[in-house]
Amino acid sequence: VPLSEVLAAEAVSCLNRAMAALRDIWEEIGIPEEQRLERTEVVKKHIKSLLDMMVAEEESLKERLLKSIALCRKELDTLCRELQLDPFEAEEESTILQMEKNLRTRVEVMLKQKRDRKQELKTLQEQDRDLCDILCTTPFCIDSAAVPSLEELDRYRRHLASLTAEKEQRREEFVSSKRQIILLMEELDHTPDTSFERDVVCEDEEAFCLSTDNIAALQNLLQQLEARRSLNEAVCTELRSRIVALWERLQVPVEERESSAVH
Repeated sequence: VPLSEVLAAEAVSCLNRAMAALRDIWEEIGIPEEQRLERTEVVKKHIKSLLDMMVAEEESLKERLLKSIALCRKELDTLCRELQLDPFEAEEESTILQMEKNLRTRVEVMLKQKRDRKQELKTLQEQDRDLCDILCTTPFCIDSAAVPSLEELDRYRRHLASLTAEKEQRREEFVSSKRQIILLMEELDHTPDTSFERDVVCEDEEAFCLSTDNIAALQNLLQQLEARRSLNEAVCTELRSRIVALWERLQVPVEERESSAVH
């Protein structure tokens, strides 16, 4: 027998004992039957009032639990749609109390999932903006207002990994080309005379915009400088050939030739 039923039986027994004790007291005092009825009615009203109040409190608790279950179901439906998950199926066999607890716990878990996804989206978008500023590309297309699906977040992560790799590849290309350009400018005694050339030579490497246009312009500048160096080398070779031919015609001694070559 459940303990609650044992306690209920004891409560009835206590009531019977109390009523018997009251009847004995009234008998000893000599209270007439009419007044005994009145007193018994008062006792009944007290007990009924107390029990009615307790029943009302428990009914109120039941109503609150049922209301909470309805609200949780509604919130779960919304969360399942937002998180793009299958509808949540509650265990119909469970008690009202257990069902309310299970639903409330599930709501808390799904709210955390929603917060986590929104936070990750925010973090990814911050990284995306930084990469787009450096690479001069268009941000990843995703609805910022909606809760992203796990697949969308995965695609976004892979997109950013690809952008990061592209940034590193362009950065390496920029650093290598910049080094060659500086050496060529020194060799050609060339002072940067355009804003782009000054950006390449003087600007902080981390601040340089690694757009496809800039990388193409960088390669173009490098090719122009290499072409100028090749032209200078060709001119020098031609001049040396003429000088040697002139020495031959003038029959300049070897010692004088070597002395001139030093200068």
